[in-house]
Amino acid sequence: MAFPAGFGWGAATSAYQVEGGWDADGKGPSVWDTFTHQGRERVFKNQTGDVACGSYTLWEEDLKCIKQLGLTHYRFSLSWSRLLPDGTTGFINQKGIDYYNKIIDDLLTNGVTPIVTLYHFDLPQALEDQGGWLSEAIIDSFDKYAWFCFSTFGDRVKHWITINEPNMLALVAYELGAFPPGVPQVGTKVYQAAHNLIKAHARSWHSYDSLFRKEQKGMVSLSIFAGWVEPADLNSVSDQEATKRAIAFQLDFFAKPIFIDGDYPEVVKSQVALMSKKQGYPSSRLPEFTEEEKKMIRGTADFFAVQYYTTRLVKYQESKKGELGLLQDAEVKVFPDSSWINLDWVYVVPWGIRKLLKYIKETYNNPVIYITENGFPLDEAPSFDDTQRWECFRQTFQELLKAIQLDKVHLQVYCAWSLLDNFEWNKGYSSRFGLFHVDFEDPARPRVPYTSAKEYAKIIRNNGLEGGQ
Repeated sequence: MAFPAGFGWGAATSAYQVEGGWDADGKGPSVWDTFTHQGRERVFKNQTGDVACGSYTLWEEDLKCIKQLGLTHYRFSLSWSRLLPDGTTGFINQKGIDYYNKIIDDLLTNGVTPIVTLYHFDLPQALEDQGGWLSEAIIDSFDKYAWFCFSTFGDRVKHWITINEPNMLALVAYELGAFPPGVPQVGTKVYQAAHNLIKAHARSWHSYDSLFRKEQKGMVSLSIFAGWVEPADLNSVSDQEATKRAIAFQLDFFAKPIFIDGDYPEVVKSQVALMSKKQGYPSSRLPEFTEEEKKMIRGTADFFAVQYYTTRLVKYQESKKGELGLLQDAEVKVFPDSSWINLDWVYVVPWGIRKLLKYIKETYNNPVIYITENGFPLDEAPSFDDTQRWECFRQTFQELLKAIQLDKVHLQVYCAWSLLDNFEWNKGYSSRFGLFHVDFEDPARPRVPYTSAKEYAKIIRNNGLEGGQ
């Protein structure tokens, strides 16, 4: 039950979720600093990432965890406002550079490959004040930030993720208003933000390609969130069509422009145009790419990075009343099967990851795939013995093996979310995804391995499942 030789075994974190030190050593505020400091019950118990896991001062403790697992890869993100406090290169924070240099150098010294994310939801507040992802100006700001990171760290970093889960960011921040800036604008701003996210990614890929690739020889992609979906009624043609639309509005919305032809899926364009017309809009609420932009966007990823947590069933739900909203545009209702094991918002469906990988292979020309996040949460007061959760991981690895061996999927790297229990956005510290338990009541923030960490270390050591696993 071995994985291919050289398979990458990783774990992931992100800056705001683990670092703390929210205003330490010249760091500027991010949108999450602002959002959490406003209170208003937007986050569980009004918790914040002000201290989080304390990784800004406790990096050595994180490194011990990484070494204990025997990881080959470690994915982390750079805090844009720690490096560039106002989001621009007008002022560069050397203390921020020093911090990330140490992480990168320590990883490489210990034979661990860094996978570095430029942007994981924590936009500098100064750029949000100028319109954030709703403003076209962000494209240039992001490109300059990416250029700065490539030139500062790219001599050692060879795996870059530009933007983490742009599809979830657009949806949760601008459609639902649950992420900063926290103002829901249903059915409109989600598309505007997504449009700018795609262009920002593409522009930064071109900067790498033209200015850095020849010398640095690295790879650049973006991480797309993708749940798998199945028709609620396998015999219903309308549910089958609704399922295709659900995939198109979630995964293909970002993947098709970037990996195929520079433009949105036809079904997305036609659905949003149709609904917009019904609602009396003079044109579609989905912005259009110019021919020049399509050329600029097409082919701007060097591998396919995907983040899978769960699967849902899909039912056709007609939008009769002209309600605004992305799900209304797609005319779908999405829900879990009541028989699936439920861990918080994650319904455990290991076979979903195999089907998703097969879909990516068949739709996107059999790309090299990295799973940059996958994991399962524990509740607020867990035991260190998380055997049930480990069983979810074990079944997932069995499905990954099937995808590689039977479906011939080019999966090369797997990153568990997360190395540490951390600040899980709106859930605060109530949802624990870590391989290592963190005691958030103890100022020292001790890290203690769950059973899952010990078992994952065995998988890594053996490069696969033992015997009958």
